[in-house]
Amino acid sequence: MSTLLVTGGAGFIGSNFVRHALEHTGHDVVVLDKLTYAGDLASLEGVPSDRFRFVRGDIGDAGLVGALTAELDPATDAIVHFAAESHNDNSLAGPRPFVDTNILGTYTLIEAARERELRFHHISTDEVYGDLELDDPAKFTESTAYRPSSPYSSTKAASDLLVAAWVRSFGLRATISSCSNNYGPYQHVEKFIPRQITNVLGGKRPKLYGSGRNVRDWIHVDDHNSAVLAILERGRVGETYLIGANGERNNLQVVETILELLGQPRDAYDLVDDRPGHDLRYAIDASKLRTETGWAPRYTDFRDGLARTIEWYRDNEAWWGPQKAATEARYAELGR
Repeated sequence: MSTLLVTGGAGFIGSNFVRHALEHTGHDVVVLDKLTYAGDLASLEGVPSDRFRFVRGDIGDAGLVGALTAELDPATDAIVHFAAESHNDNSLAGPRPFVDTNILGTYTLIEAARERELRFHHISTDEVYGDLELDDPAKFTESTAYRPSSPYSSTKAASDLLVAAWVRSFGLRATISSCSNNYGPYQHVEKFIPRQITNVLGGKRPKLYGSGRNVRDWIHVDDHNSAVLAILERGRVGETYLIGANGERNNLQVVETILELLGQPRDAYDLVDDRPGHDLRYAIDASKLRTETGWAPRYTDFRDGLARTIEWYRDNEAWWGPQKAATEARYAELGR
């Protein structure tokens, strides 16, 4: 591949993917991003300008998407689709943008990819599978049935099914990846880990939903993105791959580790009302990905990865500071 069209490339995972691809491959990158509140051009500052181009626009704009895909060579280029509305609390407060972006936007992209016979990779989430019981030894696999529980996860599930149907009905050269919870640089402060870090850095106490027993399977964003590249290069068209790094921690453990790493008492947090329909546990079995592509995570020590992430937020308040007040005001309205 010589050019990657990356949707949502100014968001958290997308901007890290752009940096990762430019550093570790010879590809050029074109980013298409609407620049909603979760997209920030500052997340792309410093990327090599001779191999990178930014286009502001909506993935649901068929004319714009068609013009951009017309520039791509089906023999060498690909679309990597990160763009999504992705915050569960926002989906509960207002589901419509999730339908527009996650379902209709994905439809627009796969139609353009079908017309041009382009390679397409779709980024999904483990949340499409619902949740697992806290004491269940099982993990999600590629054959786990879909059981989404929020407007966010249900619209992501719908987009997955669209991509899979286009593969079967129209021969779309697509792959899908569902990843566990990401953490790392450039993540919006509305998300769990950066919210807690920036609260402590700002002299405030972290906020923990319910009892904090909900379990997430954490993966550093660089490991997620190296896995996406592995799927693009070595994955089988038509297949779904789960991406995870065996990073299961409950939310209480994460908050306690953040407080400890920042020199605070481990119990210096506040409990707040739980989110409606809050999934209990996510866990990923990534053995298919590892076996078929040879991929392996770099950040196998969650504590070390979290410490590096804390240092990034400590050093980059100019990036996250402008987001913080508005984010906390929204949470205050929700009582969280």
